[in-house]
This record gives sequence, structure tokens and C-alpha cells, in this order.
Amino acid sequence: MLGPLDAVEDDRPLALGGAKQRGLLAVLLLHANQAVSSDRLIDQLWGESPPATAGKIVQVYVSRLRKQLGEARLLTRPPGYLLRVDPGELDLARFERLVAEAREEDAAAAGAKLRAALALWRGPPLADLAYERFAQPEIVRLEELRWAALELRIDADLATGRAPELVGELESLIAAHPLRERLRAQLMLALYRCSRQAEALEAYRRARSELAEGLGLEPGDELRRLEQAILRHDPELALADEAPRERSVLLASRGLAGVDALLELAAPLATAHELVVACVVAPEELGSATAALAERREGLRGRGIVARTAAFSSPAPDEDVVRLAARDGVDLLVTDGEASAAFEQAPCDVAWLVAGTLRSGPVLVPFGGGYHDWAALELGAWIARATGAPLRLVGATANGRGDGRDASRLLADASLILQRTAAVVAEPLLAAPGRSGLRAAAEGAGLLVLGLSDRWRQDGLGRTRAELVDDPPAPTVLVRRGPRPGGLAPRETATRFGWSLTAGVT
Repeated sequence: MLGPLDAVEDDRPLALGGAKQRGLLAVLLLHANQAVSSDRLIDQLWGESPPATAGKIVQVYVSRLRKQLGEARLLTRPPGYLLRVDPGELDLARFERLVAEAREEDAAAAGAKLRAALALWRGPPLADLAYERFAQPEIVRLEELRWAALELRIDADLATGRAPELVGELESLIAAHPLRERLRAQLMLALYRCSRQAEALEAYRRARSELAEGLGLEPGDELRRLEQAILRHDPELALADEAPRERSVLLASRGLAGVDALLELAAPLATAHELVVACVVAPEELGSATAALAERREGLRGRGIVARTAAFSSPAPDEDVVRLAARDGVDLLVTDGEASAAFEQAPCDVAWLVAGTLRSGPVLVPFGGGYHDWAALELGAWIARATGAPLRLVGATANGRGDGRDASRLLADASLILQRTAAVVAEPLLAAPGRSGLRAAAEGAGLLVLGLSDRWRQDGLGRTRAELVDDPPAPTVLVRRGPRPGGLAPRETATRFGWSLTAGVT
């Protein structure tokens, strides 16, 4: 019910008929294991103007549904019908149970259960019955349950030190639902816990302005009290336990063939990150894949690396990998499959291993100061520090500019930030714009780490990146920065210029 009405038996979708027949099933599900009278079913389906044969039509619908659901499940119980539903069979019941259990747990356990509960949703509830009169109040009720669970999950994440990951998510939610004051309060608290007090106060001023313009109202008590608490640095706003959470990397491979290349790339990060290895295989390969991953897990253990491994099959592998990354709250998703779904939906940074296996040689990061370049720089710094390889930052030459400016000042900014935050010294390297300049710079590189263009949603990879992906000069990774803030990126760079290796100043 947490999406279009759907029924599945042994992974086989059942035919539920047209809107009225599906509506009858929805009414019975909303009153599962309770007798619902025929009169009430008629009223719910047709309101005040039922057809003269409504009773007969209900009997026909029930007969058709029994053929799909089974005689023992849909029973005649005077004065109507009863639908038997076992515990755990109905997604709505599982969702409500997980939310209720989460309310009794500590923040870490509550967050995990709430993520599992929210992962059950497949879209707007009863989406295919949205225009049915009986369904509309139920849809409103279910949407409010979903919001309550989402806000509880955000509270749990705030309590477990995930504030940096929440800022982008909250800003996106507020843009879509600007009148939900609870989200505004959570954003203010997340910003404050990221040591961004001025931005937290600006979030309050923006909320006050938008509420006044939209509704002619002042912010509620919760927002006003929170603003005052931020102004006085109220100790109650601090985390009860400031211990940092363990960072983690998810490796997701489409088939066993790509697992080893991903491990070569990500294993060097294991000194500072937990490794989670997931492999999507055909159902008949599940047993052998699980055993193969167990062997790799033991091999990693012999190298002093702790990893968790799992194989699974899925009709929608991209969506399931994204859901796994969101559920586990990973910092980085590394994949070898088509990464478009991950680039669009994953809440973390995403690295797509385009070609090759990490080898000896410098780690090369073309850097223009763009949004995704910072994530590429962070990944490159992690790998360089872990392997002892040189880290080289590539920027564009002046390329005939009249003022003679090149990217060296921007590379110096990035190098200073790296030295302060990651204890890594980066060598600046100027190259001619375009593919030829990058290919020359990448000669002998152990890894080429490319950030996506800031306009990748509109323009795709762009000509230079697409040509490098088609014919990579070295093992190559494409990186997309996640919506969460954090990492190395400063709020603003010290120079006025950003640079592109494809077209000069941007």
C-alpha cells in the first residue's frame, strides 16, 4: 500500500483488476482481519450514488479477488467480508511496527529501524487510487505517517552526529515543502552542529520571511526558542556524545568479475573506513557468489582489513544499491556498473570505476574548483595517503589569455587545504586544456580521478570526459559529490576564478 496498490506471491505480481476492484481490496486491507459489511464497501466505492446492482458487483469483485488471493484468505463473514493478513505480509503494518519499535530505541538503533521503515515506500501511498473518494483521507493519513517517520529519522541522525550529511537533504526537503517548520528547526540545528552558526541564524531569518510572505504568520515557538538558544550557544544544543562515527565505503559490483578491481581501489581506504562489499548476481549464482565473497573477506582479514560482504539478486539493482547506500549512511559508493542511477539518487559521494585497476604511479586529479572536483580531490587524497603514491593536481595553462592567468593559484589553494585537513602534499601540474593535455599529464599515472562537470545533469559527461572514458589513458574513476556538505570543500575559495581543463576560465 505504500505506493501503487500491489500484491505479490513468490515474486509474481497478482492481477488485481480495475480501479473499483482494487479499491475494494484497499478497503479490506485498511481493515485487515476485520469483517467489513457489504453496505460499507458499497458506500466507500460509490458514495451516495451506487448503481442498482452494486451488491452483485461487489460479489463479482470478491469472486475475482479470491481467484488471485486464495479462498482461505478472503472470507465471507456476515454482514460482509474479511481479508486475512498475517503479520509481516502488509507493508503498511511492517512500516507502523518499525516506527513504533524505533520510538523505544536509542538514537542509533532508532535511525536504523526508521531507515528500514522508509525504504518500504515505493512512492505516494495508494497512488493508483488517488482519485477515489474513499482513498483520499487515507492517503493524507499515510503521508503524515511518512513525514512523522522521516522527521524522527532526521532527529535520530542529528543525535548520532550525522549533522553534516543532513544539511543538503534538509535544504532539498524544505525547498519542496517550505511550510513544514519542523524541517526548518532541524536544518538550523544541523547547521549549528556543523559550526555554521551564522548560517543557522540565516536559516531562521529565511524561514521567518517566507512564512510571513506565504501565510502572514510569524514562526512558531519551536523555531523562536531555537534561534535564542543558538544566539546564546546553549549547551543543550550540543551532542550528548561527540565521538565521531565510523566512516564507511560501499563497493557495489554488477557480478563477481568486477569485485577484485573495486577492492584494489578501495582497500587502501580501509585504515580509515569500514568496507562494505555488495555484489548483484543472477538468482542461480547467489550461493556461489556468497561463498566467493566470503573468501575475499577472509583474504582481507589476513591483510588486517575488516569488511562486510553480501550478495543479492534484484530486478532493480541500481535502485537497491542506492537504497543500501542510504540505509547504511555510507560516505562513498564505489561501483563498476552503469552509474547513472547512483549519480542521480545516492545521498553520498559516488565513484564510478570506468576502466583499469589501481596500479603503481601518481594519483592524478584534474582540479578546477568545481562542486564535484572537491569530491574527486578528497578521494584522490585518501588513496594517495594510503598507498604512499604522489598526488598531482592538474590545472589549465593560461592558453593565450591576455592577462597571463593560469590555474596555479587555485591549485595552491587546494594544496594548502589538503595539507591542513588531510596531511597530504599535492604537486601542482599545469596542462593544456582538452583531452590531449590530460592524456599527456596522465602518462604513467596509477589512477586518474575525474570530477563530474557542474552541468552534468544538462550536458552529460561532456566531450572531454566522454572521450577519456571511451579511451582512458590510465585507470580512471569518475566522481560525483553527494548532496551532503563536508569533506574538503571550503565555503568559498580564496580566488575569484574557477578553471576547466576543457575551456579555460569558468
